[in-house]
Amino acid sequence: MKNLFSIEGKTAMVTGGSRGIGEMIAAGFLANGAKVYISSRKADACDATARRLSDTYGGECISIPANLAEMSGIEKVAAELTQREEKLDILVNNAGVSWGAPLDEFPELGWDKVMDTNVKGVFFLTQKLLPLLRAAGSAEDPARVINVGSIDGIKTPIFENFSYGPSKAAVHYLTKVMAAHLVKQHIIVNAIAPGPFPTWMLSTGVGGGGDTKNTDWAAVGRGNPRGRVGTPEDIAGLAIFLSSRASAFTVGEVITCDGGSVAVS
Repeated sequence: MKNLFSIEGKTAMVTGGSRGIGEMIAAGFLANGAKVYISSRKADACDATARRLSDTYGGECISIPANLAEMSGIEKVAAELTQREEKLDILVNNAGVSWGAPLDEFPELGWDKVMDTNVKGVFFLTQKLLPLLRAAGSAEDPARVINVGSIDGIKTPIFENFSYGPSKAAVHYLTKVMAAHLVKQHIIVNAIAPGPFPTWMLSTGVGGGGDTKNTDWAAVGRGNPRGRVGTPEDIAGLAIFLSSRASAFTVGEVITCDGGSVAVS
């Protein structure tokens, strides 16, 4: 019964890891003894975050920038990981985008970009990394895939981001489908559905313009049942649970991390 939540010595990949929830999860993994790869579309930002996290937590954080909305980017990440590692213990599919526009004006690009990144990218990156995940997993210690969805895939979003909620609902269902196919291969798949966290994406939605440092997060938090927005510890703690021995019998679940937003809706 000891070390139920240990991820010491594990190797993880966190997509969308240069900022926001992905950076929070990567930081939590590093602080708890994992080796972490991060990926994001912007190379400079990805490289800078990897350096900062390595310096802050004294672990090894490695940047593999790529656009995971495109097969070329997915194949790049898979190829570089395969060159560097013989196995991958944890894959966190967190990379995601949104698009806001009134219903009558919502463009095709705003649909395709969101679906390609949020759904296609999750499926095909997992597919390409299956050899590494299979190599890591065993009956006693399965490999883990954690898909990051959203409460907007569970309840109706308050913003005019008409492709975002459906894309996250698709991620939630894809999680269950993939879990059913991979559980007997010693790969466990689950999903997290975050609520409000102090991220660039939410800042743009609540009028902060993406300025996460100067957005009034206290005001945003007052609308949440817990009276605050999420913290890095909240989301990293759940990701660590889903990566550890503690969750080895939890399969195909979508777990909210939202301060009660869905429960009281």
